[in-house]
Amino acid sequence: MISICIIEDLIEIQKGLEAIIESDSNFRLLKSFGNAESAIIELPILQPNIVLTDINLPVKNGIDCINEVKTLMPNTQFIMFTIYEDNDQVFEALKAGATGYILKNTSPQKIIEALLELHEGGSPMSPKIARKVLNSFNSNSIVSNVNELISAREQEVLLLLSKGFLYKEIADKLHISMSTVKRHLNHIYSKLQVQNKTEAVNKLYGK
Repeated sequence: MISICIIEDLIEIQKGLEAIIESDSNFRLLKSFGNAESAIIELPILQPNIVLTDINLPVKNGIDCINEVKTLMPNTQFIMFTIYEDNDQVFEALKAGATGYILKNTSPQKIIEALLELHEGGSPMSPKIARKVLNSFNSNSIVSNVNELISAREQEVLLLLSKGFLYKEIADKLHISMSTVKRHLNHIYSKLQVQNKTEAVNKLYGK
């Protein structure tokens, strides 16, 4: 079961997220926080699989929270909950260590899908933001930073594909569905701004 914590200061939105998470048997809601300050104290103790956090919080924001607890929670995935998908705050959150984001107008089913995708190793984000992150890397660090942009699971999928494995074989090896394999590849291509596996492998491994 995937354990989740929420950080959201608006009680109506917080309760809505709780209801969505509690409606799916894949998830277990550990705790909700109304501010980053309380979350910073308790998250390292709770060690959830996923933290779903608003960016704009009353004092410290969601980015501050990630910066303060990320090193204490190496196995936790952080995903942002935001109104705007392509603003600088989302960009800064991803640089701080968030793995993706969900828009506040996203349907409950899509929120569930994004959280499951995140847990399976994906990184839900728009191609525009992914490109902005890539463009921020200088030429001397492009390979290491591209590796940071592409999640570990996405790298596994691409590596197996580069070795000639078929989608079904990759799915069997990684214990995921074929649709998840395809979704990972679509995200890789979008993030790296490439059209096929050869271009993706070249960009990822600097060949």
